Amino acid sequence: MGKSVEAPPAAPSESAAPSEPAAPSESATSSGSATASVAAGPSGAAAPSAPAGPAAPAAVLAAVLADVLHVGHVAPDAHFFTDLGADSLVMAHFCARVRKRAGLPSVSMRDVYRYPTITALAAALIDTADTAPGQPPAPAPASTAPPPADPAPAASGPPPPRPVGTPAYILCGTLQLLTFLGYSCLAAVVTARGWDWMSGASGAGGVYVRAVLFGAAVFLGLCAFPVLAKWVLVGRWTQRELRVWSLAYFRFWAVRTLVQTNPLVLFTGSPLYTGYLRALGAKIGRDVTILSKHVPVCTDLLTVGAGTVVRKDAYLTCYRADAGVIRTGPVVLGRDVLVSEATVLDIGTSLGDGARLGHASSLHTGQAVPAGEHWHGSPAQRTEAGHRTPDAAFRSTPRMAYGTLQLLSVLLVYLPLAIGGVSMLLAAVPRLASLLDSGPLAFTGWPFYGEALAASAALFFGTLITGLLVVITVPRLLHLAIEPGRDYRMYGLHYSLHRTIARMTNVKFFTTLFGDSSYVVAYLGRLGYDLSRVEQTGSNFGTEVKHESPYLSSVGSGTMVADGLSLMNAEYSRTSFRLSRVTIGPHNFLGNDVCYPPGGRTGDNCLLATKVAVPLDGPVREGVGLLGSPCFEIPRSVERDAAFDHLREGDALRRHLAAKNAYNLRTMGLYLLVRWAQVYVLTLLAWAAADLYHTLGAVAVAAASVLALLFSVTYSVCVERAVTGFRRLTPRYCSIYAPYFWRHERFWKLHAMPSRFLNGTPFKSLVWRALGVRLGRRLYDDGCGMPERSLVTIGDHCTLNAGSVIQCHSQEDGTFKSDRIVIGSGCTLGTGALVHYGVTVGDGATLAPDSFLMKGEEVPRHARWGGNPAREMPAREMPARELPARETPAGEPPAPTPRSGSQAPHHPERTD
Repeated sequence: MGKSVEAPPAAPSESAAPSEPAAPSESATSSGSATASVAAGPSGAAAPSAPAGPAAPAAVLAAVLADVLHVGHVAPDAHFFTDLGADSLVMAHFCARVRKRAGLPSVSMRDVYRYPTITALAAALIDTADTAPGQPPAPAPASTAPPPADPAPAASGPPPPRPVGTPAYILCGTLQLLTFLGYSCLAAVVTARGWDWMSGASGAGGVYVRAVLFGAAVFLGLCAFPVLAKWVLVGRWTQRELRVWSLAYFRFWAVRTLVQTNPLVLFTGSPLYTGYLRALGAKIGRDVTILSKHVPVCTDLLTVGAGTVVRKDAYLTCYRADAGVIRTGPVVLGRDVLVSEATVLDIGTSLGDGARLGHASSLHTGQAVPAGEHWHGSPAQRTEAGHRTPDAAFRSTPRMAYGTLQLLSVLLVYLPLAIGGVSMLLAAVPRLASLLDSGPLAFTGWPFYGEALAASAALFFGTLITGLLVVITVPRLLHLAIEPGRDYRMYGLHYSLHRTIARMTNVKFFTTLFGDSSYVVAYLGRLGYDLSRVEQTGSNFGTEVKHESPYLSSVGSGTMVADGLSLMNAEYSRTSFRLSRVTIGPHNFLGNDVCYPPGGRTGDNCLLATKVAVPLDGPVREGVGLLGSPCFEIPRSVERDAAFDHLREGDALRRHLAAKNAYNLRTMGLYLLVRWAQVYVLTLLAWAAADLYHTLGAVAVAAASVLALLFSVTYSVCVERAVTGFRRLTPRYCSIYAPYFWRHERFWKLHAMPSRFLNGTPFKSLVWRALGVRLGRRLYDDGCGMPERSLVTIGDHCTLNAGSVIQCHSQEDGTFKSDRIVIGSGCTLGTGALVHYGVTVGDGATLAPDSFLMKGEEVPRHARWGGNPAREMPAREMPARELPARETPAGEPPAPTPRSGSQAPHHPERTD
């Protein structure tokens, strides 16, 4: 999130924002002192009259800004932030009003930060308007980064087909439901038959042998079934368009769901995973490492050259949803390419041999990175900076041995322990064994429920305590064998230790339990973080913090992290990897979804805004804010940010912190109680299925699995609504030490998480409505996140792509702010896009992949916006009509990629 630059309210206490999204900041500068500073200008002198002639736009801009600030006049040389006390939310409303004025060029937030006075902004707009076609605009000041270059417009094509009707919508949902029920029944039959066979074994040795055979059969079947389903239902993926909710879409959904839930997805970063993608039709060369769990779906359209590395949280799914249509298209990666963390590669994109794409970046349709170049940003542009890679070039890596050992450990150790352990537990505990007898039904008596309560408590709290002890001890011992800064062979012993440490120390349950409280500092410290001298605020870290090595992660004193921080401790190349220390300076504030690499060029007292690309070159930034990808400087803080500073000092801080700690501790207890209650009910269902097994057989197992799923979804919805008192949230502006914020933290900790299997189905809309979203008809949601559901309004026939986020809040240092978001009918949010609070998106508008739509923005109807921060982009159609992938044998480099922005003609197939 960008640092808000907003004036404080009348008193530094909890206050509800007015009902209109813009209200919290539009009226913030209407005090007498603010008015005086605006009228006087930067030096206190009377403001000059409006310029005439060529500078006439300056007068119009000044009038618009004065109207937004509710003042009589704005001096042309007054600085928007330091002199006028404006903030990003106020300036977003200013940009929206300028766009509505006829005869004025469009103004973006990047323009406002680059040219922070009326005079400078008007001159830049005049220069841009007067630039001859084919000539570059006037150069930006040396201290700021140039705006990202847009990819060349795609060739126009036929308009998207009309949405399918209600009968097709109902038919698709019915088929999806029947598919789930059928899969559950098949799993129940296999489980029942396998259990009957295993129960005939004698002795521990017999149980182990049968557990190995049964576990191997189930595991290999689960791995092979999605591959078989893909080739039977789809065959080979080609560039095409599929209407959402049509029969062709149902086949797409079935294959996508099976492919993404394959057990081999757990083996990212392993040769087993790349082998799985090859079996699905992907053209992948030798020595390729893919660490992202976002599984490519249209794999026949994916080409990856030898030696390429794709880091975690990267999207290269080879499809996207757009205005009710699924469009598939190619993604081509050459030899020795590096795709860094948190990136999005849209369909119709490519990187040439040896190219690099930096973290927090994206390629939009039609963009192609030439061989050997380094690009970053959203949309990406060329840069001289690049991510470091290990220098050592080992002659070979034990890929085959590594994959074989992984497979054998699963088949001979983990699965037999899980399956055989259950069998031996049933045999050892008479009460559990009696459930499978043919005697009277046990669940009709009260002892059944009391024993299940005790068993679930032992299981839940025993696992919790044991798991906590394991994650703070075992990885620390394993780390002793790894030396920071040293290059190690990929897929060797040290790589296995590194991956084990990363998995064991990134348990989301514990960060959710301890996050948003003072206790997360102690947890991260025990985990291995170097937190220097902690300045406790009660909200030092959110509930989502991840790393690749906690023992090489340093966070300076007084630094606060909102949520979604990812520390990129590891660096990878074709044959080697290296772990390095990642250090975040003191007194920083980090917004949401920030990836911090080794060697990040930030120091003390910095603001790192939401989705910012941390710079890797240039001077060390201190005392400034950084926004966007590629990043540029913004004010670190302004007047409104200091509204609650008096609550963070001396005795006031101690009193408020003690009260917050007590409240957060009760929230943690409530969180454990809620999760235990869920485990208890699931235990009851499992025991009841065992009790009825002698009578109903596999039907009891299938019914229990379906009921468990229905209960989990319904229970999570009811818990979230109960936390808010079954009332809707309201916009707020308050301190993090206000009781309302503590209640909101409880809401975050206990909010419902719709299951992934609901993505792309009509049932996802039912869950969103139950959680309070004001929702129109036939929403297509492929995996969107909404933290504050009841503050969101979405129109008819909208499309939300995977990884998109609609976030109605921000926490900035000691201040919490929330507001409504309104998305009109027919809108599309691209993959990985984030919409911030106070935003209004007009009907039919499109937000490009990996975009960051800042707070307070107003997107016009049928506009196409994109970038980080998002701004209006050239009107163009977005279907995949360029860069068709050539069939390339594995191990050979893909076809040479065209220069950036070039395209190849293509005529996609439309399938209804």
